[in-house]
Amino acid sequence: MPTPSTTPASPGPGALIGYARVSTVDQNPQLQLDALERAGCARLFVDHASGAKTDRPELAAALEYARAGDTLCIWKLDRLGRSLPHLIEIAGQLADRDVALRSLTEQIDTASAGGRLIFHMFGALAEFERDLIRERTHAGLAAARARGRKGGRKTVMTPQKIRAAKALLAAKDEDGRHSHTFDEVAQTIGVSRSTIIRHCT
Repeated sequence: MPTPSTTPASPGPGALIGYARVSTVDQNPQLQLDALERAGCARLFVDHASGAKTDRPELAAALEYARAGDTLCIWKLDRLGRSLPHLIEIAGQLADRDVALRSLTEQIDTASAGGRLIFHMFGALAEFERDLIRERTHAGLAAARARGRKGGRKTVMTPQKIRAAKALLAAKDEDGRHSHTFDEVAQTIGVSRSTIIRHCT
């Protein structure tokens, strides 16, 4: 079985380069590797990392290894991208270098017109999803403003805490000196010193 390696040069245009990923070291990538071998992959790269992890050295090695005219082959689309936008980003990077992307399970191959069309549709769906998120965010902020609230983190200093902090800061001993420092008041109220200074001075 071919083993992952980053040293030799690509065997030339038209090569199939296999990439597999499992989420943990304990998981076995053999199912993916067998499918990639049957598809005719000349080289195989394997990452043991979760889909959300950004550091995937073998994927980086596979992308660097590929040359114009080659095809990066994967078992399933979810083995490649952390998300749909990330998947489309990688496919775009490959297309810019004239490297095709083939998914065995979904039977998608960007070397064909049909495969490229599917990825264009994926891109449109990803943009649609981003637009929906932006629309919901703006609608939520508008609704909050209508209820008298602004976006951002909720303040930790309530009117009651501010009054209590000011009373502590104003308190003096029998010699006329302030009884409490900013640090002491902050510790008593349960906030930072800078919060006390910001709200009470």
